[in-house]
Amino acid sequence: MVARTPRRGTAHWPPGVGKTAALRQLTQPLNPHRFEVIYLAETDFGRLDLYRSLALALGLEPPHRRAALWREIKARLREMAEQKHLLPLWIIDEAQNLPNEFFRDLPAFINFAFDSQDLMTLWLVGHPSLAQTLQRAPYEALASRLQCHIQLPPIDDPEQFTALVRHGLKQAGVQQQLMSDSGLHLLLMASRGRPRTASQILCTAMKLAVPKGLNHLPDELLQEAIEALR
Repeated sequence: MVARTPRRGTAHWPPGVGKTAALRQLTQPLNPHRFEVIYLAETDFGRLDLYRSLALALGLEPPHRRAALWREIKARLREMAEQKHLLPLWIIDEAQNLPNEFFRDLPAFINFAFDSQDLMTLWLVGHPSLAQTLQRAPYEALASRLQCHIQLPPIDDPEQFTALVRHGLKQAGVQQQLMSDSGLHLLLMASRGRPRTASQILCTAMKLAVPKGLNHLPDELLQEAIEALR
């Protein structure tokens, strides 16, 4: 989603769906000679602190005044684009926690040469409340500059959920089938299709299986793990 247009957007997913893992998978294959990935997850700070974090990531010593800070950041972004042919990718995770002042500032900050140039890719990533915030009238200028909106709901399709679980287990080195079809259904219902919750249930079930000498996860053991996590 980041290696081609659009260069500004939002991604809002419920907690536990796997947004951080998805971001890692999407950015990992990017060519480091073309993209400079800047990931920020500490968002519950003032707007000046956020721009200072960006400046530090760009190798700058942040000035104290916001006007000077903006000038230096924009100058560095232009240098990276024109001299190094490098496109910074600023991913702001947990963006639902950003201060209101930052949302109001952002349209002016990402305006380069009368909006005729894109010197930085920007993605705001967060919970569904992020989308609700950006629909408010004070943030209309920002919303109009965001070209794409991605939603990733929990997985409610049994086949997709089964494929996800089996892929995750295979990546972890599991070769044999650990669960029955009814166990997979039980896992889907208990996790409500959220990969993080499913992972927690599986890890707990595996820990319970070790002292029992089991090399699989029967339905009753999965139910025990579900109860233990409640």
